[in-house]
Amino acid sequence: MNNAQVAVASRSFSQDSFLRNELLSRYSNVRFNETGRSLAGDELVSFLRDAEKAIIALERIDSALLSKLPKLKLISKYGVGLDNVDFESLFKSSVKLAWTPGVNKRAVAELALHFILGVCRGSFLAHSKIRNQEWLQVKGRNFSGMSVGLLGLGHVAQDLVKLLKPFELKIFAYDCNDRSSVAQEEKITMCSLETLLSESDVVSLHLPLTKQTKLLLSRERLLQMKKGSFLVNTARGSLIDESALYDLLRNEHLAGAAFDVFEHEPALSSPLLSLENFYSTSHIGGSSREAIRLMGLAAIEGLDRGKDALPEQFFDYPL
Repeated sequence: MNNAQVAVASRSFSQDSFLRNELLSRYSNVRFNETGRSLAGDELVSFLRDAEKAIIALERIDSALLSKLPKLKLISKYGVGLDNVDFESLFKSSVKLAWTPGVNKRAVAELALHFILGVCRGSFLAHSKIRNQEWLQVKGRNFSGMSVGLLGLGHVAQDLVKLLKPFELKIFAYDCNDRSSVAQEEKITMCSLETLLSESDVVSLHLPLTKQTKLLLSRERLLQMKKGSFLVNTARGSLIDESALYDLLRNEHLAGAAFDVFEHEPALSSPLLSLENFYSTSHIGGSSREAIRLMGLAAIEGLDRGKDALPEQFFDYPL
């Protein structure tokens, strides 16, 4: 039994009895986030103050936080997104990071497929209409035989490719890393971003949020998308200019879009929600019961992996 003090900031981890028991079977001194809220600022500092190790999810880790936590030695990431972590601050503070990529890939890939089918067939709109007592025969499109563009060909996108096989699609992919072996094996056409946008009937985003990818789909690039095409985002909201997207959906340059993520969350006041051809969920991509368990177990294992988790390894982590 390890006596190190551990603080679990993640809400969903803290609410999962299996994960709680698994962690308590290994560590005797554990504090869970019982508030049901995402912690930030002084509240997060207070929660983490005496911890030597911490499990975090979407909580922001930066120099302002770390400067107030001299006892903290290791952070284990619950989930795969790293855009909330300031790596330079971690390195300067000698705080180590444990991170397991791809652990929730099937959950996110399935949601992406659900979104793609929903926007193509118009089933989301039909559901909305019938809930409002409108019996409307929405005319959608067959997904089979379309061209699909994957922005990013990492863990989630590669898993999505497996789910797409029965639909006999032409698949394009854009990635700054060398994915030639995957592309050859899966018969994927690697191409430029411009070609992907102009040739794809459906564009699905699978990129991390970095300085290089922020607002990657600007107004100019969104206009390069094929007229009448669909956009799906299960990655990060800040990859897309949401104001430009609103305009292109409203004038029907794009036929529809489905997002699980937004630049600012919760996004209850987003103008996109007023559009009939925009569909959304509340950042649930990694929230299947199975994914929560896998992410939690990976985070627990990460608490013992400090020697393998030097922050400088993650400055240019793969997509």
